[in-house]
Amino acid sequence: VQLQASGGGSVQAGGSLRLSCAPSGNMFSINHMGWYRQAPGQQRELVAMITTLNTGDTTHYADSVKGRFSISRDNAKNTLHLQMNSLKPEDTAVYYCNVQGWPTDYAPRTDYWGQGTLVTVSS
Repeated sequence: VQLQASGGGSVQAGGSLRLSCAPSGNMFSINHMGWYRQAPGQQRELVAMITTLNTGDTTHYADSVKGRFSISRDNAKNTLHLQMNSLKPEDTAVYYCNVQGWPTDYAPRTDYWGQGTLVTVSS
């Protein structure tokens, strides 16, 4: 399974961007999908995650992006999106898509990562 992320770019503070991530292959089952980011000199951190439960999907956001970012999943296309509004210079980072799941019914749970897409927010 390969993940292709897109939608990064440069924007001024207060602007918006929408990231997308599409897996190239099929997964037997997905535990969660999410976005992480890594700023220069910083550790990679979780931005937002959507977890599939029997009762439906549940979302989790980093405190720094709550109310500004929204994660969603297109189940038909198995595509992950991150809508980023009211962007701040501190949101500048390389954003990575992550999918954790089982590629087949007999394979172990595995983490897959996209190649990263750069988001630059200028003041």
